[in-house]
Amino acid sequence: MNTYRKTAFRLLDPDQKSDWLARFLDLFLIALIAINVAAVILETVESIDARFHAAFWVIEVISMAIFSLEYLARVWTSVEDPKYQDHPNPRLSYMKSPMAVIDLMAILPFYLGFFFKLDLRFLRVVRLLRFLKLTRYSSAMTVLLDVFKEEANAFFAGFFILIVLLILAASGAYLVEHEVQPEKFGSIPAAMWWAMATLTTVGYGDVAPVTPAGQVFGSLVAVVGIGMAALPAGILASGLADRLHHSREELADKLRAVLDDDEVDTEDEEVFEKVRRDLGLSKRVAQTIRRNVQNSRKEASMCFCPHCGESLQQER
Repeated sequence: MNTYRKTAFRLLDPDQKSDWLARFLDLFLIALIAINVAAVILETVESIDARFHAAFWVIEVISMAIFSLEYLARVWTSVEDPKYQDHPNPRLSYMKSPMAVIDLMAILPFYLGFFFKLDLRFLRVVRLLRFLKLTRYSSAMTVLLDVFKEEANAFFAGFFILIVLLILAASGAYLVEHEVQPEKFGSIPAAMWWAMATLTTVGYGDVAPVTPAGQVFGSLVAVVGIGMAALPAGILASGLADRLHHSREELADKLRAVLDDDEVDTEDEEVFEKVRRDLGLSKRVAQTIRRNVQNSRKEASMCFCPHCGESLQQER
């Protein structure tokens, strides 16, 4: 039983892709997710749904059967995952992990439809969450989620500033416009629609100040909104740059540790390749890091005598 479980874990774990069968399973699941999401989207077109409703239902049933088996297999094999082996209940710990919750949410709407009368439109939207299953196979999505996690405090601070400015902008617009446009600026909550559209630089134009004071105030809010729109983009760009820098440093440190053995064997190459995939770096970037580390080691070795080991650099 343990042998079967280890084999199943090796096939399902994205970090254990050493044979063609594991890679084929990954490609099959990715294709199935894409087909399923496309079917859910096309179902919302009445003419297409009327013509291919039976085909969409077959895709749904087959997909749910495979996704359910995948979820159960991942829970069963989670005891082989090093991340959960030290937990008192590895399977329960895995079921509470973000990816396991996403897998459960992907199949849950299908079964809830048999026991509860739910709005079909709601079920379709929830079923689109299956698209998040691709996060397991996309290093780019993993990096992006890590950046959001690491920069959570900065994003929260930016969101808090936006809320404060939203209240101030809506209050100011209410003071200068509520007498002229009571139907649009009759209260602070009603003015918040204009404040949000202006601060986010969307500017739908359905609500606009008409008094001179309101137009001057609205111009100031629009200028502030330009900075507010750039704030989250700057946080995200900075976070991605820091993440990429740390990933390159981590790969370089790992390569230095591998090269300390003086001989790089096949196992070392596999470790290096695994670290590269985990960090989401391309092969070109990894090769550049490798050349830099090797050149640095050669330059360092030339500064010492090969016989006595003393430094060849002359003291100034």
